[in-house]
Amino acid sequence: MSGRFEGKIVVVTGASSGVGAETARLFAAEGARVVMAARTAAPLEAAAKEIGAEALAVPTDVSDPEGVRALLRRAAEPGDHIDVLVNNAAVNHRGPVEKADPAALAQIVDVNLKGPIVTTRLALPYLRRAGKAAIVNVASIAGQIPLPEEATYSATKFGLRGFSFALAEELRGSEVSVSVVSPGPIDTGFISDDLDSVPDIVFSQPMSSAEEVAKAVLDCAGDGAAERTLPRITGALATAGYLVPQIPRLIRPLLVEQGRRAKAKYRERRQEP
Repeated sequence: MSGRFEGKIVVVTGASSGVGAETARLFAAEGARVVMAARTAAPLEAAAKEIGAEALAVPTDVSDPEGVRALLRRAAEPGDHIDVLVNNAAVNHRGPVEKADPAALAQIVDVNLKGPIVTTRLALPYLRRAGKAAIVNVASIAGQIPLPEEATYSATKFGLRGFSFALAEELRGSEVSVSVVSPGPIDTGFISDDLDSVPDIVFSQPMSSAEEVAKAVLDCAGDGAAERTLPRITGALATAGYLVPQIPRLIRPLLVEQGRRAKAKYRERRQEP
């Protein structure tokens, strides 16, 4: 690895598995001291142990501001600063809004949107003390094109992107960059553990690996790019849909059918011995 983050202090939320765990692993491989946060202690500690001495597990619920304060104090202990904050923690409860538990919808907003906003606010003093620092927020293609049956999730990702772009303007001229990574479907438990509830249309797009998304996070932390969307074809489709909203409606039946077939193949591969 290049050692781009040698000696840096990096905080990664949602780090017990998937993109978060892979992001922590890659930062550690490039010389960073990684502070990993997630709600459930056991898988978080296992993920940190797998990385090694460069990783510290701090069980944290990002929807609890006091818990976030404690996380940041712990992370900054060696030098009273933090170099990189990765807001990756997210939850989803799929299905039509009309049939959803209101408490579940509130949790999506608390974790996916309020959590990153409050965490960023509390982290900014530590980031400013680092001199050159970076905030990377992990959003989604669902934050570029609305996704039915995941309406609240889409809303939080649209909101996270808006927050990121506006904050970048607020911090323009400082040494703290703000970036967004917006992936399409990712081959992690976020999809595979809830496969029956994932809308077929999600599978109409190429699936990225956790490592591919994590690499985009590190690249953003390194160069401060405003946004990286992956895969590229999905990003192009999202841009076209944003500019001409009729396009997604017209091609939706084709995408749903394409996704239905791809989902069936994905299910078969997972069932293979």
